[in-house]
This record gives sequence, C-alpha cells and structure tokens, in this order.
Amino acid sequence: VQLQACGGGLVQAGDSLRLSCAASGRTFGSRTVGWFRQAPGKAREFIGGITGSSSAIWYGNSVKGRFTCFRDNAKNTAYLQMNSLKPEDTAVYYCAARRVPDTTVVRYESEYDYWGQGTLVTVSS
Repeated sequence: VQLQACGGGLVQAGDSLRLSCAASGRTFGSRTVGWFRQAPGKAREFIGGITGSSSAIWYGNSVKGRFTCFRDNAKNTAYLQMNSLKPEDTAVYYCAARRVPDTTVVRYESEYDYWGQGTLVTVSS
C-alpha cells in the first residue's frame, strides 16, 4: 500500500483546509487510517483516525470539534477536514494506514504500517 497525502498550504487563523490521503491497493477499505502531525521541535502527535468501515472515529483533544476524519473507500481516499485553524496547528501532517482491519481506532504510531510523505500546513496569525 502506498499513501500520498496532499492539501497542505499556508492559511490564516480561522481558515479551513482539507487534507487528502490517497491510497493504492484494493484493500484500502479495510484499513484504519490515522492522521498524525509533527510541529517544529516537537514529537509526532496522533490527532485522529478512522476505521475502514468508518464505524469508529477518534480525535485528539487538541483538534476535537474542529477537525473531521472521513473517507471514501470507492475512491481509496481518506480525508481530514480542518476548520477554525489556529497557529498552533502549524505542522507537517501525515496519514498512515494499518495492515490489519480494526474495530477501534489505534492511536500508537508504531502500530501503523504504511505512511504518506507528509504535507505542510502553516497557519498564520
């Protein structure tokens, strides 16, 4: 499975962005997709994830109520809708996928098997 994340850019505080994570392979619909971000000088942070069937979705406290994970398995693509962006959301954002199906969202970086290349989101104040 190969993942390609895109959609990052430079926006102002309060703006919205939608990140996409396009996957190759026929089994994408069974895989949990996690979204991570890494701000300058900080460790990578898990911010949200969605199981293959969208039956379970999880958000970190830092983005809850502002970000939404969803997916279109027919298009082999997962999305991260980011609203009300803040300067502290500035980071490189990564999508990742697991090899095995899940019924709950796995939140540990080491449990993800496939990674996209990252896309930079910069939020100016």
